Amino acid sequence: MNKAKTGKTAAKERADTLIVNASELVTLAGSNEKPRTGKRMRELGIIKNGCVAIKDGKILAVGKTPEIRKTFRAENIVNASGKTVLPGFVDPHTHLVFAGSREDEFQMKIEGASYMEILRAGGGILKTVRETRKASLDELLGFGLNTLDVMLRYGTTTVEAKSGYGLTTKDELKILEVIKRLNQLHTVDVVPTFMGAHVIPTEYTGNPDRYVSLIVNEMIPTVAERKLAEFCDVFCEKGVFNIEQTRKILTIAKKHGLRLKIHADELSQLGGAELAASLDAVSAEHLLFASDVGLKAMAEKSIIAVLLPAAAFSLIAGRYADARKIIDYGVPVALGTDFNPSCWVENQQLVIAFACHLMRMTPAEAITAATINAAHAIGRAGEVGSLEVGKKADVVVLNVPNHIFLGYRFGVNLVDKVIKNGRTVVDEEYTTAEAAKLFSKELE
Repeated sequence: MNKAKTGKTAAKERADTLIVNASELVTLAGSNEKPRTGKRMRELGIIKNGCVAIKDGKILAVGKTPEIRKTFRAENIVNASGKTVLPGFVDPHTHLVFAGSREDEFQMKIEGASYMEILRAGGGILKTVRETRKASLDELLGFGLNTLDVMLRYGTTTVEAKSGYGLTTKDELKILEVIKRLNQLHTVDVVPTFMGAHVIPTEYTGNPDRYVSLIVNEMIPTVAERKLAEFCDVFCEKGVFNIEQTRKILTIAKKHGLRLKIHADELSQLGGAELAASLDAVSAEHLLFASDVGLKAMAEKSIIAVLLPAAAFSLIAGRYADARKIIDYGVPVALGTDFNPSCWVENQQLVIAFACHLMRMTPAEAITAATINAAHAIGRAGEVGSLEVGKKADVVVLNVPNHIFLGYRFGVNLVDKVIKNGRTVVDEEYTTAEAAKLFSKELE
């Protein structure tokens, strides 16, 4: 017997926000356990006419707009018609906290000076160390907050931040305290990395092992005891920290509960990729000169290659990491800005464009690398990097009809809206309208 129709429909579940009618909803779903490799880096999990339901800062539902709207209602509706919606960008490699600038070295590089020549002359990292040591905590905090504002406007919602411009226990702790405060104060989530092994400071010239002893006997135990970092990174390079010094530092860091990263094979083939694999590091970063043996070892251990095309671009050396080979070998690839005073880039959109134009990554691969794989590189894949139920509602709405525009159109900010933890924190539509209103007043 058929039940009589009552004419009533089930009440819809309340959400805080619905993002509806997305031309492409790029979900990147299904990669929380391990980063994407090979052909899977091109699988974005795109939903046409997509919709995201958000409640209490988390993703409540993801699907096609008609289906989601049958079940959910919300007072706040974000119409993404003709636009692309994707996870907030994750930047897994930055040197966020420093003082001063190095535009004079930009001129030197144009005229042919190499990175190591500038460093040996007391410039480069050493110049920034001098400026950062003189800066107060509040000065560094203000600079960091302003930088995160810029990154957020370009769609980055989670960043890693390294120390490394202090190179004394006191100054490294100062930088890490600033990073901790940035994470507390700013909308962007900030993940801390200790990098006291960034370069040999001037006062230890000629006796680098003494500085290594300071790192392993004082800096790392203090950082770990105060819980100021999750990762430890080392600049493993000729003229900086050699393989054995790097191994010693990272072995001690691991004993103190820090996860491992390595600046590897950026300027020469030293064996950093092999070392990263042997130590089960989370990631090896740069890799412009990585050997085939090292890359294959990374693939076997699923060590993430964090590639930094903007940093290579800033070297003005004409060489980039071989992303195509790295992907073909089965190494998971992430992308970061390497924001620092030698590579002053806050924009992951531009990094994606560089990855496509200079390293021949497809837009899909580059998006994967700047979202879910980047989240894996900093231990946040369970929270961010994809649009899936239960994850943080970190969402970017781009004013483009499909994901291929990332890489294809560059030099402008494609962001329409940024939603962080379910709250709209960037709204270019509102900003543009307000600017137009102000301009109209000026004309009157």
